[in-house]
Amino acid sequence: MRSIWKGSIGFGLVNIPIKLYSGVQSSSLDLDMLDERDHAKIKFLRVNENTHKEVPYEKIVRGYFLDDRYVILDKHDFEEASPEKTKIIELENFVDIEKINPVYYETSYYSEPEKQGKKAYALLLKALIKSKKVGVARFVLRNTENLCVIHPMDDVIVITKIRFQQEIRSLSELVKVGDVEITKKEMDVGLALIKQYSADFDLSDFKDDYSSELLKIIKAKAKGKRATVKKMKPQKATSDDLYEQLMQSLGSKKRA
Repeated sequence: MRSIWKGSIGFGLVNIPIKLYSGVQSSSLDLDMLDERDHAKIKFLRVNENTHKEVPYEKIVRGYFLDDRYVILDKHDFEEASPEKTKIIELENFVDIEKINPVYYETSYYSEPEKQGKKAYALLLKALIKSKKVGVARFVLRNTENLCVIHPMDDVIVITKIRFQQEIRSLSELVKVGDVEITKKEMDVGLALIKQYSADFDLSDFKDDYSSELLKIIKAKAKGKRATVKKMKPQKATSDDLYEQLMQSLGSKKRA
């Protein structure tokens, strides 16, 4: 793997020099947009919406629409707002990971200690494991300030970016169902259904079937053949009654 960032984790007065590596990769296929007639690639042009003419890159400015007009920003404005370019992931506090709602999570990076920071890295890793805490920190990546969680995974410290509060949309406009009445027998069967489907989480049990099947089709078409794709048919309940649907769900799992 190739590192995407070099810097340090600030653990009190201790700086732990590390490298960061991308911890995720896309499983979707990289498909190009082509002209149906000659299979030439489709390119996107920057076009003025009034003149319909292409605009040279050096003539493009960026603006924010405010009070019925655009406020144009220049290079100096962006530099003023940019976070200080430090190379430190500054730990601010430690929390229980259960307190961090999954909706906050974005993407993860693996960290690796530089030679001179191995012992301090090992200390932080083992302290996180023993305390059952995770660190909350900020760092600058690609000129952008990021909030992150520092947590252990298989003897590696993982840096997972999380969203800031202002990036989370309010739930106030959604319909809430807290006052919907559920009968005891419906709740009992619902809990039984959860128990029946309960299992230890193993990520290897879940595959990107769509991309795999699409790749089979692509390879078959390349050979002038047609791939056979297995389709999963969703089961349908035979009743509109919630309790009956739950009971049928219990029975269908058993038959499977």
